Amino acid sequence: MAVIQPDKFRNIVLTGHTGGGKTSLIEAMLFKAGATKRLGSVNDGTTQSDFLDDEHERKCSLDSSIFHIEHGDCHLNIIDTPGVDAFCGYSIAALASVECAAIVISAASGIQVNTRKAFNRAKRYGLGIMFVINHIDAPDVDLPGILSQLKETFGSECIPVNLPTGGGSAVEGCLLDGVGESDFSSVADTHTEIIEAVVGADDDLMEKYLGGELDEAEAFNLAPQAVASGLLIPIVFSNACADVGVTEFLNTIVRLCPSPVNGKKRSLVNDEKEEELHSHEAAPFVGQVFKVSTDYKSHIKYLSVRVHSGKLTPDMSVKTAAHPKGMRPGHIVSLQGSEHKEIEAATAGNIVALAKLDFHVGDVIYADEGGKIAMPVLPKPMYSLAVESKSRGDEDKIGAALKRFADEDPCFTMDRGAGGETVIHGMGDAQLRTYLTRMDKLNKLQVNTKPPRVAYRETITGNATNIEYTHKKQSGGSGQFGRVIINVLAAERGEGYEFVDKIFGGAIDQSYRPSVDKGIRSVMAEGVLAGYPVVDVKVELIDGKTHPVDSKDIAFQTAGRNAFREGFLKAKPVLLEPIVHIEIIAPAENVGDIQGDLASRRGRPQGQDVLPGNMACIKAQIPLSEVSDYNSRLSSITGGQGSYDMDFSHYETVPSNVQQQIVDKHKKELEEAAAG
Repeated sequence: MAVIQPDKFRNIVLTGHTGGGKTSLIEAMLFKAGATKRLGSVNDGTTQSDFLDDEHERKCSLDSSIFHIEHGDCHLNIIDTPGVDAFCGYSIAALASVECAAIVISAASGIQVNTRKAFNRAKRYGLGIMFVINHIDAPDVDLPGILSQLKETFGSECIPVNLPTGGGSAVEGCLLDGVGESDFSSVADTHTEIIEAVVGADDDLMEKYLGGELDEAEAFNLAPQAVASGLLIPIVFSNACADVGVTEFLNTIVRLCPSPVNGKKRSLVNDEKEEELHSHEAAPFVGQVFKVSTDYKSHIKYLSVRVHSGKLTPDMSVKTAAHPKGMRPGHIVSLQGSEHKEIEAATAGNIVALAKLDFHVGDVIYADEGGKIAMPVLPKPMYSLAVESKSRGDEDKIGAALKRFADEDPCFTMDRGAGGETVIHGMGDAQLRTYLTRMDKLNKLQVNTKPPRVAYRETITGNATNIEYTHKKQSGGSGQFGRVIINVLAAERGEGYEFVDKIFGGAIDQSYRPSVDKGIRSVMAEGVLAGYPVVDVKVELIDGKTHPVDSKDIAFQTAGRNAFREGFLKAKPVLLEPIVHIEIIAPAENVGDIQGDLASRRGRPQGQDVLPGNMACIKAQIPLSEVSDYNSRLSSITGGQGSYDMDFSHYETVPSNVQQQIVDKHKKELEEAAAG
């Protein structure tokens, strides 16, 4: 296999809102480049990109897929990603492998929620960006209006490199010359805009341009640098299904997209230093896993890896932080959707896959010296469901299946929730239901679901001193005896639990004092007030009594448990609830309704920003218990144009009326459990 030099790679991710036509565009690119012999259709379920059964059923991408194309003298690695925000983890992780993000927009829909999110994520991560306005043949589209909206929302750097002509039946290039006619705007003026954006990336070129001495061929050699720096955000018009603008888009990728040489540079960070990685074969091998997937037919696990420096060969020894002894990567494969072709090696700048290795998304693979490479910021999954097996004995199988989904989707997690529930967390109900349905179809594993218990905490705001409890039990033979006297004191928020032995002398034998602590810890784990863990308390063991025959470990555990219960209830107990910080992006005209809805949910405003495109960002803090249904509510208020992100903020005291409702519910559950 011929060695591909790093400057000949073009790595690009297709992202944006669902319905933009990303998958259709990939199909057209593959067909145009001769990588496939027939043009697949989303509606027919015949695309190379959407090869999972549930993708065929829903007619949209639910996972990312990787392809390569040879065009001109360049090797293009292209990643198709989901536009459904519930599966944004795949889209965001894919940014770690590329130098450029192409945000695809449907001309029929214009700028949508995930258009803005995709732009902000790529911008924040430091990638070059371009826009593809697809479906330009849609009826009654306002292409000049969409172009104007792009400039208004994302900046004047957004400049077309082609323009529709013939009523959208073709496109006229604006990049290499200023000659031609278009349906709107001026080809000549647009060409000038492109030149001015490019020369802005280089002072010498700017001087030549202002002096009338610019060689445009020289300028276009630096065009990828202008894209990488954000001075030029190319816009391409296309109609992928009718082969309009597809070749022009491929040409634009080759001519304008940054390569690994002149695009975003990654740095390897360890305890000692931070070193920028260089894309050449002579450097030590360093790569990063950005995708984990499972072939559901062969059950083989594949790791998609971006090679940032050096060369990866099958027989070399590679390491990760979790596997420092090293291992052989074995087969190196080039991905083409669901197809895999083995290759001899992977050079700097390339994207390949490794099989049967147990690494994770974000892991850095290296030959000599490791460290960390920054991943794009992933949102914390805040939508949750508690799951319970329908069939006894399937718990371990369900856990294994859920772990596989968590390995593959960076925005899906599972853990043990309050009361020992198995809780899955994601970006929305659609994502979680998709995985549960997939688990049922692939593994014949079914679960019941319910809203998880909110992770309340119990604590105290006062003190209770000299709390005495004696555990005494005589049932024939050896008895049980233990007497303890404790102080239950409030600690500062976040201090946790502290047990202090203040006994002087031998009122309680030294061997039984840890038993008191053990009993207290056990009741703290199960809760006193409403069945939630106790936090931030200090217990002082100040006195007690031991019986020479009947005192035992279990007796002092029991005495400690009951003394703590009594003291806790006397020390002004309160419930703490998780508070999240929420940021809502919505049309400006909906701000009043959103603020009113937040107020009804005990939300507190934290500020508001005006965004381009007549949008607003509303910031607030709100109890987590109040936003379990917020996705549907926000969609109703904004007509589907709103979006939000949440992050945990802190715990604070539950209002007394809400606390009483929670306590009463817990008592009822205990009574029902005792009766049943």
